[in-house]
Amino acid sequence: MSQSRPDEFKPPPECPVFEPSWEEFRDPYAFINKIRPIAEKTGICKVRPPPGWQPPFACDVDRLHFVPRIQRLNELEAQTRVKLNFLDQIAKFWDLQGCVLKIPHVERKILDLYKLNKLVADEGGFDIVCQDRRWTKIAMHMGFAPGKAVGSHLRGHYEKILYPYNLFQSGANLLVSWTHFLLMSAICVKTEPGEPGDNRPNLRRRMGSFVAKQEPGQALFMVDLVVCLVCGSGGDEERLLLCDGCDDSYHTFCLIPPLPDIPKGDWRCPKCLAQECNKPHEAFGFEQAYRDYSLRAFGQMADAFKSDYFNMPVHMVPTELVEKEFWRLVGAIEEDVTVEYGADIASKEFGSGFPIPKGKFKVSPADEKYLKCGWNLNNLAMMNPSVLTHVTADICGMTLPWLYVGMCFSSFCWHIEDHWSYSINYLHWGEPKTWYGAPGFAAEQLEEVMRKLAPELFESQPDLLHQLVTIMNPNTLMAHGVPIYRTNQCAGEFVITFPRAYHSGFNQGFNFAEAVNFCTVDWMPLGRQCVDHYRTLHRYNVFSHDEMVCNMATKADTLDVVLASAVHKDMVAMIQEEQTQREKVKKMGLFHQKEAKYDHLQDDERQCAKCRTTCYLSAVTCPCSPGVLVCLHHIHDLCSCPATNYTLNYRYTLDELFPMMIAVKQRAELYDEWASLVTETLEAKLEKKKGLPVFRSLLAQSESKLFPDNDLLRRLRLVTQDAEKCSSVAQQLLNGKRQTRYRCGSGKSCSQLTVEELSSFVRQLYNLSCSLPQAPMLKELLNRIEDFQQHSEKVLTDEVPSVAEIQSLLDVSFDFDVELPELPRLRVRLEQARWLEGVQQASAQPATLTLETMRRLIDQGVGLAPHPSVEKAMARLQELLTVSEHWEDKASNLLKARPPHSIETLSAAAEKASGIPAYLSNCLLLKDTIRKAREWLQEAEELQASGCTPMIDSLSDMVLRGQAIQVHLEPLDRLESLMVEVQEWKESVATTFLPRDSTLTLLEVLCPRCEVENVGSPKRKAKKGKESPKSNKKKTPRLNTLSDVEKALSETRDSTSAMATLEELRSREMEAFSNLRAANESKLLPTADCMDLKVCVCQKAPMGAMLQCELCRDAFHSVCVRDPSDSCETQPWLCPQCQRSEKPPLNKVVSLLSSLRRIGVRLPEGDALHYLVERTVNWQHRAQESCNLPELEERPGTPPTLTRWASVFYTEQRCIPLQGLSQDLEELIVEGLLLQVCLPEVQSLFHVLLDRASSQHTNRCMSPPQDESTDCDKHIQSSNKLPCSFKLKPAPTSVSICFYFQDGVTGVRETTIGSEKKAKRHLEREGLDAERRVDKKHSHKRQKMNKKRPASTSSSPRSDFSQSDSDEEMAVCPAERCQLPEGDEVDWVQCDGSCNQWFHQVCVGVTAEMAEKEDYICVRCTLNDGQMRK
Repeated sequence: MSQSRPDEFKPPPECPVFEPSWEEFRDPYAFINKIRPIAEKTGICKVRPPPGWQPPFACDVDRLHFVPRIQRLNELEAQTRVKLNFLDQIAKFWDLQGCVLKIPHVERKILDLYKLNKLVADEGGFDIVCQDRRWTKIAMHMGFAPGKAVGSHLRGHYEKILYPYNLFQSGANLLVSWTHFLLMSAICVKTEPGEPGDNRPNLRRRMGSFVAKQEPGQALFMVDLVVCLVCGSGGDEERLLLCDGCDDSYHTFCLIPPLPDIPKGDWRCPKCLAQECNKPHEAFGFEQAYRDYSLRAFGQMADAFKSDYFNMPVHMVPTELVEKEFWRLVGAIEEDVTVEYGADIASKEFGSGFPIPKGKFKVSPADEKYLKCGWNLNNLAMMNPSVLTHVTADICGMTLPWLYVGMCFSSFCWHIEDHWSYSINYLHWGEPKTWYGAPGFAAEQLEEVMRKLAPELFESQPDLLHQLVTIMNPNTLMAHGVPIYRTNQCAGEFVITFPRAYHSGFNQGFNFAEAVNFCTVDWMPLGRQCVDHYRTLHRYNVFSHDEMVCNMATKADTLDVVLASAVHKDMVAMIQEEQTQREKVKKMGLFHQKEAKYDHLQDDERQCAKCRTTCYLSAVTCPCSPGVLVCLHHIHDLCSCPATNYTLNYRYTLDELFPMMIAVKQRAELYDEWASLVTETLEAKLEKKKGLPVFRSLLAQSESKLFPDNDLLRRLRLVTQDAEKCSSVAQQLLNGKRQTRYRCGSGKSCSQLTVEELSSFVRQLYNLSCSLPQAPMLKELLNRIEDFQQHSEKVLTDEVPSVAEIQSLLDVSFDFDVELPELPRLRVRLEQARWLEGVQQASAQPATLTLETMRRLIDQGVGLAPHPSVEKAMARLQELLTVSEHWEDKASNLLKARPPHSIETLSAAAEKASGIPAYLSNCLLLKDTIRKAREWLQEAEELQASGCTPMIDSLSDMVLRGQAIQVHLEPLDRLESLMVEVQEWKESVATTFLPRDSTLTLLEVLCPRCEVENVGSPKRKAKKGKESPKSNKKKTPRLNTLSDVEKALSETRDSTSAMATLEELRSREMEAFSNLRAANESKLLPTADCMDLKVCVCQKAPMGAMLQCELCRDAFHSVCVRDPSDSCETQPWLCPQCQRSEKPPLNKVVSLLSSLRRIGVRLPEGDALHYLVERTVNWQHRAQESCNLPELEERPGTPPTLTRWASVFYTEQRCIPLQGLSQDLEELIVEGLLLQVCLPEVQSLFHVLLDRASSQHTNRCMSPPQDESTDCDKHIQSSNKLPCSFKLKPAPTSVSICFYFQDGVTGVRETTIGSEKKAKRHLEREGLDAERRVDKKHSHKRQKMNKKRPASTSSSPRSDFSQSDSDEEMAVCPAERCQLPEGDEVDWVQCDGSCNQWFHQVCVGVTAEMAEKEDYICVRCTLNDGQMRK
């Protein structure tokens, strides 16, 4: 955006623009009175009619013809015209001397000769400026840059062009020295050769150039006696010039300036030159154009001019551009732009633009409303409210509208309306009209500025501003303090000018406007003042003001009361002045008086000869000057005759005027009384002020009596309205009725006052013209508010404010319906105080001060306004949070560390964290972990110090608790490894005992059965056992389920209690099986139909091939339970319910028990295994004690056998019959079958009982059992070749006992094996073993053949071995199931226990590597050690 030039026009501020509603627009005078207080401050205003108000254009376009005025723009501006007048004088001065004036250029700009001449004159004249060397200063004042020697150029131009003219103006003596003539010889004014030209030169040429008129001259002929009037010499006749005006002669070199040549044209001597130049100037005015335009032709010309000038379509030229260009052209001397303006065209002759009744323009029915519309300018001036209706004559331009046809740049100069009246201008159509206006109070100031800036114009034309020919740049006026306003009047808009408001403007383009004057009641005083002002200017009146007033006075009865009041006041002033002047005239000796009907004369026939005022009330005439009259103010200017000759001509006598005034007064008294009372009420002070009811009554009186809506009534109404509002607001403030304080979202209600506004409001209450009772109470409220503010400031300055105190202040503030600036600060401070209080409370209770609480407090604190106390608390809280987070993270890392830290490290960290005043969960967890770790360590120490074997449950619980503790616990590693060993041991035991896909648990297999029932039969509740004897004080726990057994074993304190529990379970097991066997045997008695019997797992009747369980004695279908791969001819068959485990050999079981002993942990499975071994050993002892088999008892009846129903089913194997079997033997075989250990003694006992029973019934011997594929049979065969021999290993001793069953006689031979050697060694006894096997075979045969051999036989295999080998004693293996190894398998190992016996490694499950690296303890020593520990 380019910067504006310093001299570029800057538009003044805009004037008010009003847009009345239809209601307001109905009465133009009421609306103008309403806007007058606002609009008169700017002098002009614009009114936009309501939308839809569009009167038709009624002017006869074809008939309208006019001759416009010619306007040269550079002549309009006052200062520019002064410069042009000066240049005219200079040009005329040189032209009369036959010279051509050429205005020089300086720095590429035309030299402003007027300004140069004025500056030199202001500095004291040419001589002083040269003497003081002020040319540089003058150059700078003229706007030239310093340092370019411009001053010397200006001096030269001044000396050549302006200095001779100033000498001529000063009347300097023409008889100067010859030297001075020589100095002036170089003047740059030259004569031109004669050319045919015009009569007179045009002194107002463009570009400031003036060309003198050239006329052909004739040669000068010398005449005798012609001498030079300067030097008085007649010599140099060829150089003598003859003046064309007076015929005087002058030498060319005697003239100033000297002429180098004789002029060819007319030449005037200095005397004639002075006479010509001193002639008075003609008054400046616009010339009339020579062409008569029609409206259409003028429009074509105007549009063509604007389009050509701006080189664009007329409607596209911005108004701002036209405005700036206009003022540039007005102020430029060198620019010569001429426009034409069709101004002051009488509407009476060509018709108004508005429709009028009975006019030539036919109005449509829709537009008939515009005929009587008040805004129709034909009606506005003569409406009743206008005082011009009382002017009898039609005044063109005032009461009759004038028409204005404008073009681009055509202007109307600064002026005020005639008689300082209102004017209204309506733009019918066309481009805008730009207006400038000054308010009426600035009129004298504007006139003074223009006189100051262009005094030459006002010297010749004192009433210059009334001629409408002079304009001045608004920026210039504004620079001198004159308020100027502007507006652009568009088509369809009104512009109203107010009394004595100077206004000017120009047209933006082709347009058509109409204007008229009007006067309202308020204009009356100004109208009389204007007449007095015109008298001083000797300006004529458009109409007689006194005549108008008298006309209104004669109609006093019909006048409006307001108008009557104004007329009365005006008449008082008029009569007083007239009375004074008539008394003055009377004192002068004027006695002749006569009545004169001046209202019957034309205005120009009754004008004062001196001041041109239109006389009406009186005038003075003299017989010596017929037709001449003067007003009473200028009686001395009439003639030289004495006053006694004068005649006083009057329209009314004073006696006639006073009754007229009284009539008007009476008409106005009613209003005057009311107005006087209103004035008194409005101007009352202090205690004399009236209350609001008085004001209301005055308003009601004005409405009832229809007083006009004038300034006084409007002021009364305004004061009353203000008082009403103030009273309402004051009452609201006192009552506290206000909106919610937070409704607007900014903490205050929309209608709240500030304290300053309240204070101002209180002052306003006391400054009102009305007295309000709320004022003292509101003053007291203001005092309370000020006290509140002082208290609030004190609280706000406290370092640590009290929440209660701030809250109390806020509670008090709700009583004030005032915007208190302290309230937001108090609320902020309240939040800070509450936060500080929360921080203090949280810090006082460290146990509840969590990290979350601290973060929440910090987040809340961040949102608070800054304050030192808050910042300090925030700093402390942030520091505490940082430390707490650090220790929380550190505690968490310590607890999560892998491997865990030692308890010492954690204790040191916990001790440091204990000093932080906050609730730190991780630190507390760290302390709790340390406490648990110490308790656990103490428990571990106590366990270790007790020396007792720990139970697996307590040990597992301890390990789990230790693992949960995030501390490095040294005993925990040992306990974990111990648990791993226990788990591995349990897995090993389970692998040894449990068959694949077994549904039984290890404890269920190892323990005696607590629940015994038939296979496939529905489970029944266990019967309550009989109460124990009364001697048993302790009540044994019920062992009905496996979980009860496991719980009982886990709760035992030692192995003894566990053994007792298992022993009780064994007895219950034996009793249960006894009952079960009897029940199953009773089922098979031939007492019922076999088809009703339910047997087997399928719970169907027995049929076909059947099997009978040797243990539970129940029958099973062979197809349901028999595995084709199984062979049960040589061993007792057990049903699936009774066959619970794999029944490993005893030595393997003892090895497992020994490994558990080494682990050193008690567990239910271990106790059960221990009891199983003891039960097995005990069973072996019982078997030894019951080695002599009793004879089968004779029982009546046929023994029960499944062959009873041979026709239905049959058995595939043999069973031991229960008839004839003693209870001890039955219990012995049942318990042997219940043992989950594979014992050869059980097999041997089974075969013995089976064979003896069979031989007893059939009287024939059964062949000994053949070799079986089972491990037990192999053990039997390998350990004793005799079919009925088996070994028993009694627990208390290391004696190997052999039972020999031959023909029902049992023989016992004891062989003691002892050895003192503890060192283990490897024995190679292949040959001995082979020989031994042969001997054993022979011995076995002998036993079978010699069954009746007495039991006391002392022969034994051992004795046989002794006879065949010297080392026979080392060849005997005391293992329960010696496998009699041969060859490379004969490796030996010695027991490291108390017995020191030697065993085959393969028989006791010891490898060669284990024998070399580990100690071996046999089963018996292991059991003995366990009993000793108990």
